[in-house]
Amino acid sequence: MKMLSGLFLGLIPALALSAFAAIGEARAADDIIKLSNNQRIACGRGLNAGKLQNINCKSYAYLFNSRTSEFYRCQVSVGVTRDNKEVLKVDTDGSCSLKARIFPGDSTYAFDATETEPPNTNAFFGSGGTAIWTSDTTKLAARGCILLNVGVGPDVLKCVDMTFNK
Repeated sequence: MKMLSGLFLGLIPALALSAFAAIGEARAADDIIKLSNNQRIACGRGLNAGKLQNINCKSYAYLFNSRTSEFYRCQVSVGVTRDNKEVLKVDTDGSCSLKARIFPGDSTYAFDATETEPPNTNAFFGSGGTAIWTSDTTKLAARGCILLNVGVGPDVLKCVDMTFNK
């Protein structure tokens, strides 16, 4: 089992980096793409007939364009099928999808995001929601946003401009 966990630790970062590299190459040189600080990983195990074991792990992260305030949600997954003696099959998948632009104008922004991890009894809609915080690093401006996957129609993204009390 230690060898298998080492396999996951080696594969997931490599897959994530290759997915992120493709986005970086597609953007203009003056755009600064930053990785959020809230990456998560969830793993599960299941038994099949014949004493085969499936192990699946998924991880997500957010990439943020600090000039335009556009962001991408990226997900990588690794699935392993094994028996009592060896790894029989390894499946991998990963992609990033453009989600939204938080501010309408270009500037210099900071960003972070975190999302509800399913299954979660607090998730009323789909797999839950995503909390997104963005601030303009050139002036005192920040937005708090919630992105909900409601299960019917497109995702709902609503942002609130923060007020600063003195």
